[in-house]
Amino acid sequence: MIKKYLILVIAIVGFQSCSIFKDEEIFTIYLVRHSEKELSADESGDPSLTPCGKERSNQLKNFFKDVKLDAVYSTNYLRTKNTALPTSISKDLEIKSYDANNLKLFSKSLINTKQDALVVGHSNTTGVLSGLLVGEEIGAFDLDIYNRVYQVVISNKKRRLHLLHSSFECSDSI
Repeated sequence: MIKKYLILVIAIVGFQSCSIFKDEEIFTIYLVRHSEKELSADESGDPSLTPCGKERSNQLKNFFKDVKLDAVYSTNYLRTKNTALPTSISKDLEIKSYDANNLKLFSKSLINTKQDALVVGHSNTTGVLSGLLVGEEIGAFDLDIYNRVYQVVISNKKRRLHLLHSSFECSDSI
């Protein structure tokens, strides 16, 4: 009789443990600024990437090689789309556009979607969006910074922000 109760208790505890882990949803959002852009006078308001920028974008693809991604987002500019492109191709994911002028709405959408995602933005949106995702105020960063990867890990109970730095270095100077 005690054996039956012991088996029943073990089964109930085991079932409850499984349901606890099942309810815990964890997903990660990675946010990066677009790679280096052309600064020549004849470029329009939507410049393309420099050779260094293209190289950095390919390095970004390598960074995410073993990282699970369900979605790739970019603003609707050449520099952000071309930064996201190598990673989206390697992951066989379509690049989805988002409006950088409505980061609060986009942050809520990212949280509600609960997907592992890459978001490519700008120096004045990437840190701000990262902050919105974790409930902190983070501002824009300097225009010459390209090596930051904001990793936001979200679970039912916590939101954590990790700031990573890529080691890729390149110079477009002649």
